[in-house]
Amino acid sequence: MGSLEIVLIAVGLAMDAFAVSITLGLSAKKLKPALIIIPGVYFGFFQFLMPVAGYFAGVYFANKIEYIDHWIAFALLGVIGGKMIKDSFSKEQGEGEANGDSFGFIKMLVLAIATSIDALAVGVTYAFFNVNIYTAAMTTGVITCFIAMSGVIIGGAFGMRFKSKAELMGGAVLIIIGIKFVVEHLFF
Repeated sequence: MGSLEIVLIAVGLAMDAFAVSITLGLSAKKLKPALIIIPGVYFGFFQFLMPVAGYFAGVYFANKIEYIDHWIAFALLGVIGGKMIKDSFSKEQGEGEANGDSFGFIKMLVLAIATSIDALAVGVTYAFFNVNIYTAAMTTGVITCFIAMSGVIIGGAFGMRFKSKAELMGGAVLIIIGIKFVVEHLFF
């Protein structure tokens, strides 16, 4: 797996955080620098941490199942991508909240964990492809941090128009990468 795939996976993983960050931006009465940075730090940190945890779980099991690893990667990325695409068509829209409630420690912690569960599964797939996990996780964390901060700014400025499109694009990217893994393994 090359750098381009890692960056594309990172962008795909960041789309959940982006969508949530748009909602957070909507809830802010006035966007202050701290309110832009907070989601980036939370989401970026957990998008770094979860692939590392998934990777080490995957390393433990990799030699036991390496003959089907490409199918596992395809299934994990397909399920994650499919869920993101399904969520993109959801009619639920975030309700605006006061700044303190939206950016509080407990809420941000829960949101960061919820949006990074898929990164845990991707970390497992990284173990199958002998990826440098720290480089991949750092790439994912940094990209997510900046995309989340952008989401807060966009949410504050433009509203919910982009939420479903971001999730749809992120899900499609993950599915395409999963298909690419299977095609490469079967034909190359």
